[in-house]
Amino acid sequence: MKRRSLLQMIALGTAGAKIFGGAAPAFAQDGRSVTIAWPSDVPSWDPNQRFQPDAQPLFKSVFDQPIEQDAELNFVPSLFTEWELADDGLSLSFSIRDDVVFHDGTPMTMEDIRFTFYERVASGENLDIANTWRNLEDIEILSPTSGVFVFNAPTPTAPQWLAFMGSFVVPKAYMEEVGVEGFRERPIGTGPYKIVEYQMNSRIVFERHEEYWGEMPAIQRVTVNIVRDPSARVAAVQSGQAHLTINVPVREVERLGAMPQLEGEINPITRVILLQLRHDMAFDDQNVRLAVHHAINKQALSQAFYGGAAVPLSVVAPPGTPGYVEGFEFPYDLDRARELLAASGFSPDNPVRFTMATTNGHFPSDYDIARALVQMWGEVGIEVTLDVIEYARYFELNRGNQLPEATLYSWDNATGDPEIFTGYLLNPQMPFSAWKAEQPGDRVLELFAEPDYETRIAGYQQVNRDATEMGATMPLLQSVQTLVRDGGLNYRRYGNGWVLPASMSWS
Repeated sequence: MKRRSLLQMIALGTAGAKIFGGAAPAFAQDGRSVTIAWPSDVPSWDPNQRFQPDAQPLFKSVFDQPIEQDAELNFVPSLFTEWELADDGLSLSFSIRDDVVFHDGTPMTMEDIRFTFYERVASGENLDIANTWRNLEDIEILSPTSGVFVFNAPTPTAPQWLAFMGSFVVPKAYMEEVGVEGFRERPIGTGPYKIVEYQMNSRIVFERHEEYWGEMPAIQRVTVNIVRDPSARVAAVQSGQAHLTINVPVREVERLGAMPQLEGEINPITRVILLQLRHDMAFDDQNVRLAVHHAINKQALSQAFYGGAAVPLSVVAPPGTPGYVEGFEFPYDLDRARELLAASGFSPDNPVRFTMATTNGHFPSDYDIARALVQMWGEVGIEVTLDVIEYARYFELNRGNQLPEATLYSWDNATGDPEIFTGYLLNPQMPFSAWKAEQPGDRVLELFAEPDYETRIAGYQQVNRDATEMGATMPLLQSVQTLVRDGGLNYRRYGNGWVLPASMSWS
């Protein structure tokens, strides 16, 4: 299926661009400021509270993590200068820097580490990191700069999680002084920027933290305008009212990139576009699940919406990551889809019906992909109702086990580790999993406690293949990040899609 014919099939049209807020153009002027059009706000300014992938660059501007990743996604020191996971996975020893200060000038200490990862969780606060650190029994302080994470069960991915979502160090004394709500209103961290202005779902202004312990950012002032509509983000960067934006349609990246003052990029990243599935309702029938998967032409989706840059996937792991299964392919096969449906009594005259949730503008071409899927499924006797939801609504529905049979989603995993792909997608005890069945959930639970790296990875590769063959997961494409920027603005490109103001500079 060619790009043009697929676009015609789903009657895509380019939405009219909106005027961006009426603000004056954000020209570079003295080279010390940048304006960014960003698709979503943080869920709150408590960085331990809720996991949200697109919020990570915003959080990382204000807060630091114990372990960092470089542009090639290698784990490198940050607040931790060194760390070592025990062979049995039951402890992790570490040392911290002694020259880090929070935005209010107070030094970061071991007490802040213990408070962030142990005391807040132990107190019963409603935090997403409580799931991450559920095995943490204590953090023993051995000296002003050294300590040990002590686990009550093997926790082989502790280093990965110290560099991943939610693991931002917060100040114990300040949070206890102002309270959690006070902290969310006036957050401080140890990161490269301070927040000097915040209007929820509208505008964030950062100014450089002049006592920052790390590499000093070249940009002194960063304005982030929250612009949910992708066509409005396109208008903002085209008019010069923003210097950079992400997650716009590929056709707009190609058009804007041809302009002399702009650069357009389509970058594969460590995210997976997939259908997140329930195990019940219409999808209680494995024949239906597999028929739905066989009827998807993934190569056509990639060509139509990402210029062929998005790699079709058969397992929930991009090529080059540990959980990828080399040589395994789940085929596009309309005849097989019809056979499976017929075996369960369905046909075009008696279609199986279910609902699929999708966002519109959260990641590039999400709604267009959803409409294309509906058209593909209609060819074999599958009738689908689309339910368009806000990005934040997805998290609420998933935690409440209220998602429909299928949800089109872009699953983020900056580390590439298969636990944070398959493990969290299929672990029935996690609030992030829509699939709650015992299989392959029981095997996933075993892998969470497997301390040997090679055994763990081999186990996830097998689970990845089995999950696809039973219809527990439905991977579509390796996600890409579309980005348009002023040609004079430089930034560091990360393999996981982070766009960090601290890495930006003007030519």
